[in-house]
Amino acid sequence: MLRTHLHAELSGIFLHDALLNACRKHASKIALMDTSCIGPARRISYGEFGEMIERAARSLVGLGIKPGEVIAIYLPNSWEYAVAFHAATLAGAVPTLLNPSYREREVRYQLENSGAVALITDGPQIAEVSLAGIPNLRHLFTTRHAISGSAHFSELLKSHSATVPMPASNAANTLAALPYSSGTTGLPKGVMLTHENLLANAYQFLAPGEEATPNSEDVVLCFLPLYHIYGLNVILNPFLLIGSTIVLMARFDMERALALLVSEAITYLPLVPPVMNGFCVAAEQGCFPANHVVRSVKSGAAPLAPELPKRFTSLTGIRVRQGYGMTEASPVTHLGFLESQLYRPDSIGHAAAKTDCRLVAEDGSEVACGEPGELVMRGPQFMSGYLNAPASTREVLRDGWYWSGDVAVRDSEGFYKIVDRRKEMIKYKGFAMAPAEIEGVLLEHPCVRDCGVIGAPDDNAGEVPCAFVVLRDSISPCKQLENELCGYVAERLTNYKQPRQVRFVAAIPRNPSGKILRKDLRSQL
Repeated sequence: MLRTHLHAELSGIFLHDALLNACRKHASKIALMDTSCIGPARRISYGEFGEMIERAARSLVGLGIKPGEVIAIYLPNSWEYAVAFHAATLAGAVPTLLNPSYREREVRYQLENSGAVALITDGPQIAEVSLAGIPNLRHLFTTRHAISGSAHFSELLKSHSATVPMPASNAANTLAALPYSSGTTGLPKGVMLTHENLLANAYQFLAPGEEATPNSEDVVLCFLPLYHIYGLNVILNPFLLIGSTIVLMARFDMERALALLVSEAITYLPLVPPVMNGFCVAAEQGCFPANHVVRSVKSGAAPLAPELPKRFTSLTGIRVRQGYGMTEASPVTHLGFLESQLYRPDSIGHAAAKTDCRLVAEDGSEVACGEPGELVMRGPQFMSGYLNAPASTREVLRDGWYWSGDVAVRDSEGFYKIVDRRKEMIKYKGFAMAPAEIEGVLLEHPCVRDCGVIGAPDDNAGEVPCAFVVLRDSISPCKQLENELCGYVAERLTNYKQPRQVRFVAAIPRNPSGKILRKDLRSQL
């Protein structure tokens, strides 16, 4: 089944304009239900949501935010997050999205690297983060708990006479989001996604004529973080564009999620493999509700073991649609099917509409059917490049094609499977991290002379960071030092980047140019 059609023609429209059209069309329907509010969940209609976006956008313009300037959002899932994102783009600004579990080091890096002029966060989020000396930062807003020096988010929702600017360029060239990704190597880089990128991918995900395609009657549970491209442009944007209802959870909680499946009549459930496994365990314990109305599960962000969807379906009766993508592709490039004749949950399915794919051998030739090769792609959803990183951009974008670093095979019916990856990334519960970032922190410890980090297989998380460490002369390895090094990273980077193992070695294997030979490290596991 070759996909050829999008949900709608792109026609040069901007993402916020498409969303505001949906708000007018579905004005009386509930757009967002935010379960993170104290007391009863807050339910916001499409009409109210659209008005909030427009008021906040005018307020941002009135504060002097200029087109192209960056606004940082550092929040857990909430209605304020959704309003802030779309108000920023309507004001002509570019939202950059921060992981709400980031430590000060990571927050400061992204604010400085992106050149953010405003930060929308909350008091507890920012309480232990120093913002002193960040060169471009002019405005600080907090949503529910104020701190000194911040304005309350509600100020942005007051009426303002400012007029939102007309775009200086078209949707294909105007940035709409600046999420950060480690790409294939190195420190996180700003991924420049345009309005056309995001809208094209939403329309690809919403492609008509398939059983798994979301519709306006769907109620989707969103605990996947909105700062992540999966939460942002596989859940938030597409489901709002078609008038569905999104039930927001600030973070995943199994007991609460199981209750919401029934109380909110959830029909669509986006997952990552570790959470799917958790639902399997709940079902085996008799806790998964028999009276659910979930019609489809979408799995992504991490490899799906072949037996897991079979186990999940046998326990719940819900079929699984696996997908594949990356931040650089807004993110979806491949999707599976629910139709019985095309149902292969162990595959990432076929390419999205208007997405061309090649499988390339190491010598540059294209491989035969059934043979492994690096997955190379192009389409309207692919980024324009990495912010201020031309060398990294050239590494992955070559003659209009994106080189994924993932090795795939394609069968005679056009189904793809990911079988390996050439890139260095570690995937922990769907969250990607670059070894170089962890190595950089470890090398700051006074006992460490050299180090190398790889992903070690883990049944629950997929992979966990494992650090190989060369100690300085006169320092002896011991369990106490191992724990100290793990804690040293945990204090400076978000929790999932903390090494779960430290192995003390005499030397780190490197090639003549100094590059770490990670395959040699993996052979020692």
